[in-house]
Amino acid sequence: MNSKKRCAWCNIKNPKYVEYHDNEWCKPCFDDKYLYEMLILESFQAGLSWECVLNKRESFRLAYDNFDLEKVCSYDNKKINQLLNNEQIIRNKLKINASINNSKIFKQIIDEYGSFFNYLKTFAGDKIIYETDKTTNDLSDEISNDLKSRGMKFVGSTIIYSYLQAIGLIYSHDKECYLYKNK
Repeated sequence: MNSKKRCAWCNIKNPKYVEYHDNEWCKPCFDDKYLYEMLILESFQAGLSWECVLNKRESFRLAYDNFDLEKVCSYDNKKINQLLNNEQIIRNKLKINASINNSKIFKQIIDEYGSFFNYLKTFAGDKIIYETDKTTNDLSDEISNDLKSRGMKFVGSTIIYSYLQAIGLIYSHDKECYLYKNK
């Protein structure tokens, strides 16, 4: 498992990280449920490492009702307090409140565009971007600005760039990585 050369960021001592790197990161997956889960998880990454968030992913799934959009949109103060007291997830009040707010906006975008991927395609078209060694680009800037204008929080350009990599709209494996390709 660890003999292959991987992206420099991938901690090969963490099986979850290796699994994510090898089988999920930069692989196109445009199902709304997945797009939603990744957007929520990426928003929790702000100021932290992705490895920290990834290590808590299963706990987030449990805490957030398996990322059921309808349920999360209806979270009340009681549920927010449960999340704030859940030691298995990142207990940042601003991020928790933003996750619920962002869920409602995510739902509005689905209602407006038919799917979140249709919304993303208005910016990205049908192409995958191949690039390495970046943390933002014009696409992440545009999407970030639009999401912020709609009221989302913790969706700066760097977070959105990471999100676009996670869902496979940006393909960024290092040139030394066994998964590298440039088209």
